[in-house]
Amino acid sequence: MKHYDLLIVDDERRYADMLAKRLSLRRLTCKVCYNGRTAIDLVGEETFPVVILDLQLPDLYGTEVLTRIKQCRPETAVIILTGHGTEKDREQCMACGAHSFMNKPLDIDRLMDMMARIKERSS
Repeated sequence: MKHYDLLIVDDERRYADMLAKRLSLRRLTCKVCYNGRTAIDLVGEETFPVVILDLQLPDLYGTEVLTRIKQCRPETAVIILTGHGTEKDREQCMACGAHSFMNKPLDIDRLMDMMARIKERSS
């Protein structure tokens, strides 16, 4: 089974694929999916140290996906990434176990710093 550094979950396919490409240039291995149900299935089958999760998905709202991921794999760091998140969304996500809450457009350097801290903490 291949080891992945992270799972990207975003229904904006071009955005998700571009983010995966940018992260792979920084030597991270990424798997991408485009809806919440697939993300939940993948997390059940494989271990991802980090999940980057969009809040607005077509099938399930991000907080539902977050809750299900944390039930299955409490050790997984889930970073919420959204273009439409409110303060209430942020509070709810953090209460459900999100590692952090970031707004689009994504600051890739900030994400890389966060990934390094997550890796340090888990090793």
